[in-house]
Formats: sequence, structure tokens, C-alpha cells
Amino acid sequence: MTHQERQVVVLDGGMGQELRRRSSRPASPLWSAQVMLDEPHLVTAAHRDFIEAGARVITVNAYSATPRRLARDGEPGLFAPLQAAALDAARTARVESGRDVRIAGCLPPLVASYRPDLVPDETACLADYRRIVAAQAGGVDVFLCETMSLAREARAASVAAAESGKPVWTAFTVDDGDGTRLRSGEPLAEAAREAVEAGASAVLVNCAVPEAVTTAMGVLAGLGVPFGGYANAFTSVAALQPGGTVDVLESRTDLDPAAYAEHALRWVEQGAAIVGGCCEVGPAHIAALTERLAASGYRLTSELPANSGTPARWPTSPGR
Repeated sequence: MTHQERQVVVLDGGMGQELRRRSSRPASPLWSAQVMLDEPHLVTAAHRDFIEAGARVITVNAYSATPRRLARDGEPGLFAPLQAAALDAARTARVESGRDVRIAGCLPPLVASYRPDLVPDETACLADYRRIVAAQAGGVDVFLCETMSLAREARAASVAAAESGKPVWTAFTVDDGDGTRLRSGEPLAEAAREAVEAGASAVLVNCAVPEAVTTAMGVLAGLGVPFGGYANAFTSVAALQPGGTVDVLESRTDLDPAAYAEHALRWVEQGAAIVGGCCEVGPAHIAALTERLAASGYRLTSELPANSGTPARWPTSPGR
């Protein structure tokens, strides 16, 4: 297959870190959700900048607006308003852009990123993910289960998302030193197969260093379904604790837009159909990535291309 025949979906970058750069407010345990309350215009502007950079899919800014995180941080009543505001910001950005852009719903870790030891039991996970899906389903085109550190967590999120009838993309966060394993230590290949059985039409790796994502692409390539990746640009995530803020993490100095694009291009050369960025990857990185892909002859699209597995197409009438 030539590059000209290969379609690639480009995701946006790391919204939480992008908003921290743009906001004048102090960091909060609610992360990007606090910005939805205080400075919603920043969210719409960030979405729009990612679209202008070339992103064909933007993810709603609801990563930290889970029932359990809000209860922990003392704001359980904000669940519905935050979910609605996140959907509105994404829709507004899409309309203002005038571009063919799809909106991804966000099913994140329920308690904390990178902490498989804190994942609730399967019944509790399924109940919470169903609640998030119900809040978002009317306004999204696809569900993105992201930063899954435990197979059980990913399975529950995938099941809940698939019940909506929307396409489901499930993304795992892998060990920075071993891209073949989740942060729980479980094999990525087995966890990804479970997610597909649970309803995922594509599997990805996210929020790990680019080198680990490159290793993971070799694992996902053997599953027979569309796959992809979007890395972070942290030196390490070890210092982050539940309820803490990302101010404690350091960014790498060797991942400017050109360097990040080089990593992502390798993923596409390995067969990835979906690429983008996670924490510390901004609009400039996405712009460099889309430029490299276009120059290499790949066709950028907002629709997931069929791969060797079951084709995962968008609904005929995308949610608005």
C-alpha cells in the first residue's frame, strides 16, 4: 500500500497542559475541569487552535470530571455542569472552525492516572463509565477510553462506551521502560484483545514516552484492528500523586515539534492509523505532525480507515 492510499486520523494534543499554559489561575486538583468553570473561553480557543493545527478529532475536556474525582475533591455536584460545558466548548470550536472535525467523548481513569492499584472493582467502574457515557453520548461521534492502566479498567470503559452504539477507541498507558506492558504489568497484547472483545473498534497507546509508544506499535500491529498512539513529553510521571497537580512533573527538552513529529511518523510507518499528542504536546507539535504526514504522502482524514480487521466507520449522521 502506498502512502497515497494510506489514510491517517490526527488527534489533538494534551488539553490539560495546554490550558495550564494559557490560564492565569493557580493549579487545582480538578486540573482542566477548573478552567471549564473559571475560563471556558480558553477551552474553546485551545480546541480551535488544535483544529487549525490540523487535528481531525478533538476530545472533550472532561478528563478530570469523573464522579469519583469530583467527590474526592469536594465537588460532586459539578459532574453534570462540567460535562455539559465540555461538550459545548468542543461543539463551539468545531462550528467556529468550519472544518470537518469529529468530537471524541472522554472516558478517563476514574480515580487517578497511572495508578492501577486505585482502580475500583468492575461493577463500580461499569456504573461510573455508564454515567459518563450517558452524559456525553448525545454530543460526540466516537468514545475515546484513554490512559487505561489496567485491563479490567479498559474492559469496563469499552463495554460502557460500546453500549452507546458509537465507535469506541481504547487507549492504554504503558510502562515507560517497557512498551509491551501496561503500567499494571499486564501484557499490552492481552489487554488490547480484551478491549476489542468488549467492543473497541481501535486500540491505541497514550500518555507514555514516545519511545515506549514506538515499542507498543509493534504489539498492536499484530491484532488485526486499526491502531495508533499519542505520547506525552514528560521525563517521568512517577512524582504525580492522586489529587495532586501536574506542576510536580518535568517536561523533556528533546521533544520540540519537529522531534515529536519524527517519533509519530515512525508509528504511522509501522501501520498506525491514528496519531496525536498527550500531555505537553501542543498545537505547534500537531501542526508539525500534520505537515510531515502530508509531505510524506499520507491522506489526512477525520474518518477511521478500514484496516485488516472489522472496519470501524463513523455513524452516518455524526452527533452534534
